[in-house]
Amino acid sequence: MTKSLWRAEGRELSDKGWAPLRYWAMWYAALGTAIVVFYVVLTPIWIGLRVAAWIAEFRARRR
Repeated sequence: MTKSLWRAEGRELSDKGWAPLRYWAMWYAALGTAIVVFYVVLTPIWIGLRVAAWIAEFRARRR
């Protein structure tokens, strides 16, 4: 197992300190945006494409 550069210099992970609040805010804003895009925009498009494929397959079998 390799040591990280941070620990190789004799530092502990607690020496890094806390992440600024603005980074947490940016992270949660990006996460929220990604969830909305995936579930609100992309999922209905995917379901619509699947329904269209099922209808096409059903019509092809009826012939």
